[in-house]
Amino acid sequence: MVEAKLMFTVSVTADKPVLVGQDNVNGRRQLINCPKGTVEGVDPDGKAFTGVTLPCTVDSQVIRPNGVAELSARYGIRLDDGRSFYIENNGIRTVPPEYTQVVLNGGFVDPSLYYFVTTPKIEAYDDSLRWMERNVFLCKAERTPDTVVIHYYMVEK
Repeated sequence: MVEAKLMFTVSVTADKPVLVGQDNVNGRRQLINCPKGTVEGVDPDGKAFTGVTLPCTVDSQVIRPNGVAELSARYGIRLDDGRSFYIENNGIRTVPPEYTQVVLNGGFVDPSLYYFVTTPKIEAYDDSLRWMERNVFLCKAERTPDTVVIHYYMVEK
C-alpha cells in the first residue's frame, strides 16, 4: 500500500479557454490563462507556508475525440516570505462516455463525475524547499468554469 500526505494546495482562477483548433483526428486543443492564484501548505516539519502564483501561468490542453483530456500546466510560485518554486504539471482528466460531447464542445462537467490526476515536477529556488525536488508528488484536481484547485500529495517512504 502506498501512502501519500497532503502537503499543499494551489488554487487558480482560469480564464475562458482559447481554442487553437479542433478536428476529428486530434480533438480540441485549447490554452487557458490562469492569471492569479494562491498556494497554502506545510513543509515536512509541519511549518505552514502561503503564497501566490505568478502571472503567465498557463494550462495547455488537448481533449481527444474520446473525451480524455491531456493536460500540461506551468506555474511559478512566490511564497509570502520571498522563496519561490516552479511546477511543471502533466496529467489527464477523463469523463464518463455520456459527457464526451460536452467537453468536446467546450463545456464543463461536475468534478464529482470525472478522474483528474496529475504528476508534477518541481524546481525549488531555495534550499529550504529542496524537499519538493527530492520527493514524488501526485495531484488530485478539480476544474470548474472559473477555477482549478490542485491538491499536492507527497508519496511517503
